[in-house]
Amino acid sequence: MVTFEEQTECVVNALFLDLLSEDESGYRNLETDSGGKASSGRKKYQGLLVSRPQGRTEDDLDIPFDPVVIASRLRRIGDQCNVDFERVSSEALAEVLRGKMEKFGAAVDSLITSWSNRNPELVYERAFLSVSVKLLMHLAKKVPDMLHPRYLVGAINGNSQVRNYIEAHGGWENLDN
Repeated sequence: MVTFEEQTECVVNALFLDLLSEDESGYRNLETDSGGKASSGRKKYQGLLVSRPQGRTEDDLDIPFDPVVIASRLRRIGDQCNVDFERVSSEALAEVLRGKMEKFGAAVDSLITSWSNRNPELVYERAFLSVSVKLLMHLAKKVPDMLHPRYLVGAINGNSQVRNYIEAHGGWENLDN
């Protein structure tokens, strides 16, 4: 059985590969594949494989969903965020934009507060996913060499509210379904 943390790693790796891939169209449209499997869309980037977490082999990993499809859904959630990161006043965000990626979680938290105040209809967990994915997308353009999936994986896995939200909705496979 695969843990929530391992599932999160698979999903974020797929999102990361999508954002840094030169051929974005291959990932953005995989959700419409009739087979629903990531096998045809597996890709490697800096040693990351979309289909499995580090330290796991295909023989001992049974993912109940296609991480590429979930990454596509996460990207759509991120697209809903309309924060202009260059105009936001946040010390944590400024540090992340200067390459201090260890401040990623703090930057997301400060951005959520600001964005949620303007969009009170959003639940915290949804705002968290939207802002964190949008920030990852922004950073992929600004500082791609400093970016690593562990920052978003850590932010999601370290936030019990977000984890509970995802699990309460039936897990990653039912996110935004």
